[in-house]
Amino acid sequence: MKSIKKVLNSSVVLVEENGQEMIALGKGIGYGKKPGEEISGEQVDKIFLPLEEKKSAQILDLVAEIPLEFFEMTRDIVAQAEKELGRKLNSTIYLTLTDHLNFAVERAQEGLNIVNRLYWEIKSYYPKEFQVGQSALSLLNEKYQIELPKEEASNIAFHLINAQSEDSEHGDGFKYAKMIGGIVNMVRYSLQQDIDTESVHYTRFITHVRFFVERYYSDKLLDDGEEELYRQMWILYPSAMENATKVKEYIEKVYKTTIPDEEIVYLGVHINRLMKHSI
Repeated sequence: MKSIKKVLNSSVVLVEENGQEMIALGKGIGYGKKPGEEISGEQVDKIFLPLEEKKSAQILDLVAEIPLEFFEMTRDIVAQAEKELGRKLNSTIYLTLTDHLNFAVERAQEGLNIVNRLYWEIKSYYPKEFQVGQSALSLLNEKYQIELPKEEASNIAFHLINAQSEDSEHGDGFKYAKMIGGIVNMVRYSLQQDIDTESVHYTRFITHVRFFVERYYSDKLLDDGEEELYRQMWILYPSAMENATKVKEYIEKVYKTTIPDEEIVYLGVHINRLMKHSI
């Protein structure tokens, strides 16, 4: 059982279980309750774990300020996203996305819109997250009788992208999308030919680049020293490898990081497929 430490409002309470503080949400969960009383799991819609002890006060202030309806909306959005993505999201999204939704509505009601400069990249490279963002955008507009800009769907998608990182503090949808966009644009420019962006080969290429970027930012780049495979790729597909090497040089120049040959091999494989199946 969980013991109540503090009642924030009728629907939000701070609880403790086995020495761990948690934030619990549920309609009426705090009504008439006092510190020291216990609540059962059936009364709780969602348990939130504070990120760090030093941030607990900040999180509690946030929860106390935001109407419960935004937490409920976030819960529904996350449920849809987890279904679409086929994976669980980091629990911190229940705080970060809730705060964002609340702020987005406040901005709209005040007539202030903030444009997302990476709208196209998110829409193109994270279609599932973007689709959930569009559904959330429609929900916000309908519920609050506002007209948020279409770019807001990509803002919501950023939170879903970040929440797929095990370490939520290192997830950053903006920098992911920027790097993906840079790589894709470099390849398209280097090929100097029309690419069928609706083909399965392009989809696989985008997926590969996404995973490469995730490996890059988590310091898990492939590097098994497969020199023979690297040499074979140059013999079999010199044009594709030449273009892959341009990407390597671009990343090393912009991000000041050396990219292993093994990563270039797999990038070359996907570039070769694009070249063979271009329009």
